[in-house]
Amino acid sequence: MSTRVLSTDEGRASLEHLRSVLTGGLTEQLAQLEREGRRLSDPSIWDGREASRFRDDLWPTTTKALHQAVEALTALREYVAKVNHAILAAGGNG
Repeated sequence: MSTRVLSTDEGRASLEHLRSVLTGGLTEQLAQLEREGRRLSDPSIWDGREASRFRDDLWPTTTKALHQAVEALTALREYVAKVNHAILAAGGNG
C-alpha cells in the first residue's frame, strides 16, 4: 500500500474537469435519454410493431442500464471528491 499523497495542479484540474462532466452534462444527458425513452414508450405517441418491441423489450433493459450508470457515476463523483479531500488534508498538494 502506498503512503505517498500527491495532488498536482494537473491532477486537480483533471479532477475538476471530471467533476464538471459528472455533475453537468453527462448525468443530465442520461436523464434526458430516460425522459425521451419514457415518452416513446407511450403507444399514444409512438406505436407499431417495432415501437412495441422498443417499449416491451429494449426500453426496460436500457432504462435499467441508464439508472445503474447514473448511480455508478454519482458514486464515482463522491469517491473522487472524498479521495481528493483526504489527499489535500494530508498535505499532498504538491
